[in-house]
Amino acid sequence: MSVETILAAKGREVRTIAPDATVGEALRRLRDERVGALVVSADGATVAGIVSDRDVLHAVADRGAAALGEAVRGIMTERVVTCSARDPVGAVMATMTHRRIRHVPVVDGDGRLGGIVSIGDVVKHRLDEIGREAEAMREYISGSR
Repeated sequence: MSVETILAAKGREVRTIAPDATVGEALRRLRDERVGALVVSADGATVAGIVSDRDVLHAVADRGAAALGEAVRGIMTERVVTCSARDPVGAVMATMTHRRIRHVPVVDGDGRLGGIVSIGDVVKHRLDEIGREAEAMREYISGSR
């Protein structure tokens, strides 16, 4: 199964924030929109970086409340791990585990945003897949009697 399967189920909406927005604004949006990360983008279509709740936590721990007035560009991760909708879910899950990241933006061949997958999305997909496999096995076993 590919990442496209996850996007078809959850949608392609990506929450973005401008690089010059404040860390405080990012924190409020993370809370209000109940997400763990925002893609940093000047135009809402291309990836300049990503800012997560952990990035905010580290900034506040390092610099105190003054960090909330800083620009997001100062705390964002610039080297963003991305995937395409054609990538296998297992490969994305392995990357997330290996790199210890929880959010991967989905981009097309031109680098334009086409969605985002979280570790929760990937785990849910895998659990659903296991459930379908178990049900197929039960049907097979009960049908062979």
